[in-house]
Amino acid sequence: MTRRLSLFDSPFLLGFDEFERALDRVQRSAGEGYPPYNIEQLGETRLRITIAVAGFEMDDLSVQIEQNQLIIRGRKQSEEEENRVFLHRGIATRQFQRSFILSEDVEVMGAALDNGLLNVDLRRILPDREVQTIAIKSGKDSKKSQTIDVSNDKNDKSKVE
Repeated sequence: MTRRLSLFDSPFLLGFDEFERALDRVQRSAGEGYPPYNIEQLGETRLRITIAVAGFEMDDLSVQIEQNQLIIRGRKQSEEEENRVFLHRGIATRQFQRSFILSEDVEVMGAALDNGLLNVDLRRILPDREVQTIAIKSGKDSKKSQTIDVSNDKNDKSKVE
């Protein structure tokens, strides 16, 4: 079995497993070309994702957030096109799913459908810069707080002193 080499294998990068999984999801969905989209920066903290959804109505679209992932789905619900005969069909109205991974400091402000374009507005919440000082204990103090009593007491086998 061959282990995949990762950028996050460094011992200095701890707790980035979820980030690595997010990058894998992005890489898998990178080849999707439908529907086309733009991402604009509207200000220091505002972004807009615009997706071309010509032929879709509001009832055909859904915008959801699932585990820090913005998922936009389109599914044509009307059956009127079954009765139509096309000589050329260049406007695609097939179902789609477009996913964007959001960092924890990005929130969705809203979505609007305008002239065949779905606009999803996002806002980045800027965190307060805070420096936290961690108290340093001596080795003796830290060993005392980690002592576990393994006596034959049946009621409490993992009593911490």
